[in-house]
Amino acid sequence: MSVQGEVKERTGINIREPRHYRVIMHNDDFTPMDFVVELLRSFFNKDEIEAVHLMMKVHETGRASVGTYPRDIAASKVENATARAREEGYPFRMTIEEV
Repeated sequence: MSVQGEVKERTGINIREPRHYRVIMHNDDFTPMDFVVELLRSFFNKDEIEAVHLMMKVHETGRASVGTYPRDIAASKVENATARAREEGYPFRMTIEEV
């Protein structure tokens, strides 16, 4: 039943998944391997075996993806890990790139 003068409004909700970004860890000749493993465990929740595997991949190939996250989370993880490295005096470098 329709009431005269009634207007139907169509509302649609367009929900999209947030874009994801890959966190890339880069090799340098100064940051100790055990410190890199510690960062992977502390900031990226990697277990010992995965952290060592990723650290070796970075060491051997120059870089490795250590996780994929929404942009804000990826940026926060990079910022926190980099700050920790700077506190210890290491030139450790990480970047993010869109997946």
